[in-house]
Amino acid sequence: MGVSDSEKYASDLDNQSPIGGTPPIGDIELGEGGLKRSLKGRHMQMIAIGGSIGAGLFVGSGSALSSGGPASLVIDFIIIGVMLLLTVNALGELAALYPVAGSFYNYSIRFIDPAWGFAMGWNYAMNWLIVLPFELTTAGITIAFWTDPNNTGTPSINVGVWITIFLLSVVVVNIFGVRGYGEVEFALGLIKVTAIIGFILLGVIIDCGGVPTDNRGYIGAHYWHEPGAFRNGFKGFCSVFVTASFAFGGTELVGLAAAEAANPRKTIPKATKQVFWRITLFYVISLFLLGLIVPSDNENLSQASGGNTRYSPFVLSFQLAGIKALPSIFNAVITLSVLSVANSCTFAATRTVQALCARGMGPAIGARVDSKGRPYVVLIVTLLFGCLAYINEASTGSTIFTWLLSISGLSNFFTWGSICFAHIRFRKAWAMNGRTTDDLPFAAMFGTIGSWIGLGLNILCLIAQFYVALFPIGGKPNAEAFFESYLAAPVVILFFVGYKLYYRQWSLGVNLSDISIDEGRREVDLDAFRAELEAERAEKATWPWWKRTWDFWM
Repeated sequence: MGVSDSEKYASDLDNQSPIGGTPPIGDIELGEGGLKRSLKGRHMQMIAIGGSIGAGLFVGSGSALSSGGPASLVIDFIIIGVMLLLTVNALGELAALYPVAGSFYNYSIRFIDPAWGFAMGWNYAMNWLIVLPFELTTAGITIAFWTDPNNTGTPSINVGVWITIFLLSVVVVNIFGVRGYGEVEFALGLIKVTAIIGFILLGVIIDCGGVPTDNRGYIGAHYWHEPGAFRNGFKGFCSVFVTASFAFGGTELVGLAAAEAANPRKTIPKATKQVFWRITLFYVISLFLLGLIVPSDNENLSQASGGNTRYSPFVLSFQLAGIKALPSIFNAVITLSVLSVANSCTFAATRTVQALCARGMGPAIGARVDSKGRPYVVLIVTLLFGCLAYINEASTGSTIFTWLLSISGLSNFFTWGSICFAHIRFRKAWAMNGRTTDDLPFAAMFGTIGSWIGLGLNILCLIAQFYVALFPIGGKPNAEAFFESYLAAPVVILFFVGYKLYYRQWSLGVNLSDISIDEGRREVDLDAFRAELEAERAEKATWPWWKRTWDFWM
């Protein structure tokens, strides 16, 4: 009897594994004390819709509006939004089929190259490990809106006190494991969604001159003409890309959460489709209205970064309209949003590092999971990283923190581009095995064409950021400024080359013919699975056109 495809692939993985005897990690629950599948459909959908909406949108959009103008702000967010829509669709297809631990880097290992997967895994983990203390610091600074109302620089309660309180709150949430993460994200996600919908409605009223306390009257598109739709020319346009990527960062968390979803085949497609509405409603429409009611030459916008929520364009829009209570209310929403992202940081970092360690790409102790499904060793290390937030209390803390954040600056583009390329390679391997999209639990709405476009847009964004890093707005080429903006690229290359040198793997790419495409699937009886899919599709074929359209997008 010949060797089965599954045995063939397991043997191939053993040969590629960085530690000779490391078994392939197919499904996250294999082995003793695995992570728990506790995330329900509502959790997954809220993670997709509002999971990572935070300071990037609510505060960072202000500096982007100042540097690029309202037109650049909307166009760049649309470009990044389209790229994310294509990327998350590709990820949804892979995650629904292979809901494995550390999904992003695992797909890169399996379909691109083990060294690239190693680099992507640690790049992604480092991104969230560094962003965690940043978000804790940001949350602490948002409180200065109330404790230092006159912006004297000396709040009545030190920021370090708030960092401690918020760090302890993240610890408490993680005591309850993945279910705690899901419930907190669901609750905070509802608050964020409600706040943005409320802003959109109020933004229309402000623009039409419907606020009695606003002496500007009807505004319309005045600010698109004066001071203008674009600022700082092409450099200004390119500079907004990184702000947009930071704001969209975390959209891919729905794929990482797949391994702990109760039924990824059902929940992943629905959550993936929600991304379209998140991009359209929460980013494009809200930022378009923002550009209508806040002038891009407002001097406060240039200071909108991190936790400086008093300069948030959303808060400014209420202040310019003379509305008294809403600035404080929206600042509270921003504080909760930042805490939500800190919660996501912990989840993303722990799950990625635990999966890397389980595969032999990190210390073996990091793979340990307790009986409640918590990767407790990695969780402790991640929360200790949160203590880096106290660096900002030192006189040179901001400089150190700037360099730490520069490591994660381009992380998202590498992650998203790798997802698109892994999907392209997967589809080729899928076809080589005689399979079609009819055999997939969920097929990306835009197919491999969408993934090629997504990959191309990621590359273009990296080029645009390289240009701005080399020739900054209002300055000359400067080595320090360049590496502050582009340090993530050499770090990724260092991980990739280091892996190749250490394990003496000189070949590039994996041989797709050696891949067993059924390895890592949750379905055991593939014939029964195909029959179930066919029955579902036959039922949908009887639906009226409007219901089929609704199902396609929702």
